[in-house]
Amino acid sequence: MTRKFSILFLGFAFAAVTASAQTVAQKPETEKQEKVWVPEKTPPVAEHYEGGVEAMYKFINSELKYPPLAKRNRKQGTCIIGFTLNEDGSTSGFKILSEVGAGTGDEALRVARLLKFNAPGYSIVGSVPIMFKL
Repeated sequence: MTRKFSILFLGFAFAAVTASAQTVAQKPETEKQEKVWVPEKTPPVAEHYEGGVEAMYKFINSELKYPPLAKRNRKQGTCIIGFTLNEDGSTSGFKILSEVGAGTGDEALRVARLLKFNAPGYSIVGSVPIMFKL
């Protein structure tokens, strides 16, 4: 009697292993897309960035380097950089409106200066929030 149960147990175990191996093999490998933080409210200047809001934040995410002091002190939060988007698409008048500290404001300012916008045809005073998260 115990021999029957042993054989049945081994049979079910074998069937379960082969079934799980087949489901793993059938799943196609999907490319992992980076999740990029995008603010809940879209900044008005982001409409004039080539590619839209998500493209702008992908660029910010790729250029952003976490300051070592902020990383060491585990500083996290949002820095807000204010600037003027001119009629021809150039930017000027950058300033840090809000920062977390430990060098995050300076890094956010550096990245915001790298942004290139399309010409809106009129001047806009706007801001861009930049998230620092460990």
